[in-house]
Formats: sequence, C-alpha cells, structure tokens
Amino acid sequence: MMKLPDFEGLAMFAKVAEERSFARAAKTLGISVATVSRGVARLEQRLGARLFNRTSRQLSLTEFGLRLAERASRIYSDAEEIENAALELSSRPRGLIRLAAPMTFGVHWIAPILPEFFELYPDISIDLHMSDASVDLVGEGFDAALRIAVLPDSSLIARRLAPVKPFILASPAYLEKYGCPEHPRELAAHHCLGYAYRPRQDIWRLTNKAGEEEFVTPTGPLRATNSEALIPMALRGLGICELPEFMASEYLADGRLKAILTDWSLPSGALYFVTPSARARPAKVEVLSEFMAARLSNPPWRWPR
Repeated sequence: MMKLPDFEGLAMFAKVAEERSFARAAKTLGISVATVSRGVARLEQRLGARLFNRTSRQLSLTEFGLRLAERASRIYSDAEEIENAALELSSRPRGLIRLAAPMTFGVHWIAPILPEFFELYPDISIDLHMSDASVDLVGEGFDAALRIAVLPDSSLIARRLAPVKPFILASPAYLEKYGCPEHPRELAAHHCLGYAYRPRQDIWRLTNKAGEEEFVTPTGPLRATNSEALIPMALRGLGICELPEFMASEYLADGRLKAILTDWSLPSGALYFVTPSARARPAKVEVLSEFMAARLSNPPWRWPR
C-alpha cells in the first residue's frame, strides 16, 4: 500500500529553502526550530537523499534539493491557497440552515421577520421545520432551533433571547356563566383545555407569593398538540386555557380573554436559540443567532405593554 506523501515535511522544506534558514522558516511557520529540523530530516530519510548542505555559517541546497525546491514551493503555495479559500468559504454567511421552531411561534413571529433576514443574507437559505414536538437537533440533522422552555436541554448550547410568561385565561362570557375561580383547587370544577406537548405531562403547577404550590390536571372537552387550537374554544366561552405570552397578549389587549388567578403564577419560561455545539459554529448560523437576538430580545408581545 502506498503511503501518503509527507506534505508536512515538504512544506517545511519549501519554507527553509525559501528563507535559507531553519530559524527564519520556523519563525514564519510559528513552530520550533527543532520541529522544522526533524521534519526536513524525516523527508530526507524518506527520499533517500540530502536536501541541504549545512555548515556552521551557511545553508545551501544540494543539487537534488534545488530540483525539488520549486515543486515543493508550488505544493506549499497551492495548499495555502486552498486553505485560505476554504476558510473564506466557511466564514462567509452562506448555505442552507435547517431550523426548527414551535408551530404557532414560527408562523406568527419567525416567518414575518425572515424576509428581512434574506435581504441581509441573500446567500443563505432556510429549511424551516415547524412543530410543537421537540426535535432531536443532532439526530435529525438540524443546525439550530428556537425553543420555548423553562430550562433548555443541557446537552445543547442555548442563547436566551427573551422571557415568555404563561397566562391562565378565560373569556368574559365563560366567567359570567361559570364564575371566576379564586383558588387553583377550584379549577377541578371548571372546563379546562389541555396542551399535549407540555414537558411534564399536562399539569398546571401554580405558585403564589407565599410559596404555596398547587398542581392542577386540566380536564375538559379538548386537548390538542397545538395551543392555538384551544383559542376558538376559549373565545366561545367553552373553557379555560393556558397560553404563552406571545399568544395571549393579543387577546388580553382587546379584552376577548381575561387573565385569571393572577395571584398565582405558572413557571415562567424563555425563548432560546439553541445549537448542537458552540464550537466551529458556521457563519450562517452565527448571523442567524445575532439576527434573532436583535429582533426578538425586546419582543412586541410583552404584557402588560
């Protein structure tokens, strides 16, 4: 089996031949003189001939070395050019990004800002996967994801973009018909709408300022894998629902839904930009992270406004 050429040794030889000095070549390459000397010696042994005539005051190429120096220098220059081109390509924001986002958040808050992103970075394209089910970034080959969670997956690199507060809501019609619960325990007697993709099953954990904690399992006529599907039921006065701030603020602002149990709170989450790793993150993902941070760190959905 043929061995790979000693590219490292050839590069060191080319640089010594150019500089006519092991010390200057080592300085240019950013390595030790001993490393350069060993590299050239290894190459000489491999080729079976001396490349330099060495004296205490002078270093000169042998006839064999002269014949090899130009070609070695060309190999070195070509490799340097290829590496520089590769570095430029990897550092320029271009290429495909596979991005995952929650369904409703993706439709209402990510899709509207993407045209501006593409105008800024025309060499980038995005494959936007929207689902409320949590995806395996590494296993499914995603470059990044936007996640709304209390705590992000510890195996991922997470950048916190904005807080996301949850609300328990009901329509004025529902409250007029069934009354407004004053304590979480009273929710057991109400029609509560459920969300299937809650991280710890479909349980509402409420806490008040005194540190008291109540756990409520919502029971009612509808449970869905997307919170937006619960809104028509709530607006018609057919149930109580829990919605994240980015969905709730619109209905709170116009009074179609009202926040209840305001002395109690659900665990507040946040919006995160997550990636499998922070090491060697491509420029395309880096600029997307910065763009999302700039557009979403002071979100328009905050309530109260």
